[in-house]
Amino acid sequence: MNINSPSISTPLQCGRFLLTFERPLVMGILNVTPDSFSDGGSYIDRGEALRQAERMMVDGADLIDIGGESTRPGAPPVPLDEELERVLPLIEALRGANVPLSVDTYKPAVMRRALDAGADMINDIWGFRMPGAIDAVRDSACGLCAMHMLGEPQTMQVGEPRYDDVVAEVRAFLDERVSALTQAGIVRNRISVDPGFGFGKSVVEHNYTLLAHLPDTAPRVDGEPLPVLAGMSRKSMLGAVTGRAASERVAASVAAAVCAAERGAAIVRVHDVAQTVDALKVWSAMRDASRGR
Repeated sequence: MNINSPSISTPLQCGRFLLTFERPLVMGILNVTPDSFSDGGSYIDRGEALRQAERMMVDGADLIDIGGESTRPGAPPVPLDEELERVLPLIEALRGANVPLSVDTYKPAVMRRALDAGADMINDIWGFRMPGAIDAVRDSACGLCAMHMLGEPQTMQVGEPRYDDVVAEVRAFLDERVSALTQAGIVRNRISVDPGFGFGKSVVEHNYTLLAHLPDTAPRVDGEPLPVLAGMSRKSMLGAVTGRAASERVAASVAAAVCAAERGAAIVRVHDVAQTVDALKVWSAMRDASRGR
């Protein structure tokens, strides 16, 4: 384990669950959208979506992240009713499973309805900046993931994203969002953060700088870093260095997850659950053996 990787000793309150981080947790991606960049349309059928959720749980997913609106660069917004129709039946069908259910949304109305339906976590690409977002989650016990994004999905990769210091600026943004959440009365052990790989970053320079310095993106509360979620699965940052299409980036995605684990990620968000779980078991065995010397 890298000596600079932060240690997360405080469990994350995630609705019905209390998550601990003796090892990195694997969050399986369940996109019920027609236009997501990698698996758009694959699970728009509700039955197939449920079968995919079951496969991911069998493969070892620690959480399931349900998304009803694509946030790929240039993606158009989805009407509220359509997003609700996509995600609520899945939450209701899966809430009896022994796995935390996360919902990937930035709409306060979706947050409220998802939590009422039994969701355990809200994963917000806007970092709870939308009017009413903090109010929507404040009085629940759900876990929160606040992500950094420069711009918005329609424009974030138009032109070349610019930073003077991408690590410092992402950390400052996440510090501010954590402060806003805690000042609203949300306790620290409900909060995790995501540096937002691919969301308003240059494909290679910014994304790989953030990966290399992942521990430095984590805000600290009472001296302890918050859990970091890393989501790089099948993204263009992997295609840029391998030359492979999104559907051919399994190996690169697994390598990115292991790199994130080495740099202290508490949660990795992935499409390929079985392969990632196996790779992290090997990495964890090596880490444990090194600690025992």
